Amino acid sequence: MRTGYTTGACAAAAAKAATLALLSGKPVHEVTIRLPIGKDATFQIHRCEIDRSDPASGALCSVIKDGGDDPDVTSGAEICARVWQNANCDEIVLLGGEGVGTVTKPGTGIPVGDPSITRVPRRMISQSVLDAKESVDSTNSFIVEISVPGGEEIAKNTDNPRLGIIDGISILGTTGVVQPFSTAAWRASVNVSIDVAAANSLPHMVITTGTQSENFAKRWLGLEEMAYVNVGIFTGAALKRCAQRGIRRATLVGMIGKFSKIAQGYFVTHVAGNKVDPVFLASLAAECGAPDGVQVEMRDAASGRHFQEIALAHAPENPGVMRVFDLMCERVCDAAQVYLGDRADDLIVDAICFDFEGGILGKATTTDTPIPIREAVASDD
Repeated sequence: MRTGYTTGACAAAAAKAATLALLSGKPVHEVTIRLPIGKDATFQIHRCEIDRSDPASGALCSVIKDGGDDPDVTSGAEICARVWQNANCDEIVLLGGEGVGTVTKPGTGIPVGDPSITRVPRRMISQSVLDAKESVDSTNSFIVEISVPGGEEIAKNTDNPRLGIIDGISILGTTGVVQPFSTAAWRASVNVSIDVAAANSLPHMVITTGTQSENFAKRWLGLEEMAYVNVGIFTGAALKRCAQRGIRRATLVGMIGKFSKIAQGYFVTHVAGNKVDPVFLASLAAECGAPDGVQVEMRDAASGRHFQEIALAHAPENPGVMRVFDLMCERVCDAAQVYLGDRADDLIVDAICFDFEGGILGKATTTDTPIPIREAVASDD
């Protein structure tokens, strides 16, 4: 299946092209940028406009997002970047224009009031502009405005309205690349990974729900590379495969969004399916002694991340609230044993919930033998 590129990668490419067009005064037809995964990607420029009569208008370039074979509603969208010189400071200033959503609620990891452009795309855009400057020995600074014509309409088919992101889509992507979503191929690859580990007599597997949680787990667990498998939405299937193949211990690692779903017994955790239930999370907090007012706030959380932020904000005056993450992990372990059924005694199941910086929020296990956690090793990023 064909891979594609994220909105973040497209925005970075458009920004680099607009910067080059502004500095050279000539149209740009294609650009190459460096992706976060360490590879280069070349983009064709759909539109390149230079306003020579008004330097303040700068240059605008756009890229048509190609999502590959991934069924994403943003595939085909025009991702635009307008760049003009910034005479007031030495930094690159990033703005959101038409069709890029604005954050109105906490919990997204982006400050309220800012354009919904996540951390990695922000870095990609800035770096691409810097690369363009260096290629022509420019010392100028720039303002970059990202826009998406029709983005407000596209956003109606995303989770943005539910998350309090209004008037447009989000500019996203941690790798720059969109992998096509083939459930059969992904599940087969998960099975192969577990089968290989079993064939090599590995007693302990780490079941990760995504690339970020896998990286975090490697800092804390220190097992050999073969022990880690990114299962995506196939958490339950991976656990059963471990039990079937004689793996003795499986450590589930993830962050609050997917863990909150597993804790309720949902072992197919794709975002398009079961949603994070803040009422359920608030009920766990109630068991941990959260005051009524805190519970009300938690029930109104816009996302799992927002719930986490609320718990952390109230922890200083209510230390017991932080116990909610251990309790959630206990429920994850309980749900895993129910899911395993007759094979529950064949597999020790652990659960570790990370925060968004890789710290451990909570953990639990189905055995008296502690999870083999070591002192965290710093990230290589």
